[in-house]
Amino acid sequence: MTARSMTATLVVACAGIACSPDLNWREVRPDRSGLSVLLPCKPAGQARRLTLAGVPVEMSLFACSTGGVTFAVGFADVGQAALVGRALDELAQAAARNIGSPGPLASAPVSVQGATPQPQSRRLAFAGQLPDGQRVDEQLAVFAHGTRIYQATMVGARLDAEATESFIGSLRLSP
Repeated sequence: MTARSMTATLVVACAGIACSPDLNWREVRPDRSGLSVLLPCKPAGQARRLTLAGVPVEMSLFACSTGGVTFAVGFADVGQAALVGRALDELAQAAARNIGSPGPLASAPVSVQGATPQPQSRRLAFAGQLPDGQRVDEQLAVFAHGTRIYQATMVGARLDAEATESFIGSLRLSP
């Protein structure tokens, strides 16, 4: 499975996850991730094999949907420090391709407590559409800790700025 198809799986599969219609923020610490994040709904987890930076990896994904927005965090270990930057770039490119976005509307450095400094770590905003033609916005953060790469994503027809900041701003990595 490629990074692109993983993101497609995320968008399509998460649309069917049943979550509360209200934002009910809770701290989530996905197993073996070293990550802490606030999510507004109870996530379901899955793992997929895919290729990132030319190496096969298992990408774990935790996602939920509420109020027409899908929230997801994913992580994988690429095994070599030299591959981390390329893997982060591939995650961002796959996210853009998945919604038919020609490129980011905005890009800025992202600061995640405990993350390893990486030039490719960033926060991106995209606009595009789902395969059914529905217009969507996407907020994405990609970052790393050692050889482990992370992606935090929000996708929906309308993204609330406060919810976006709550989600992206809550990302923390354990030392």
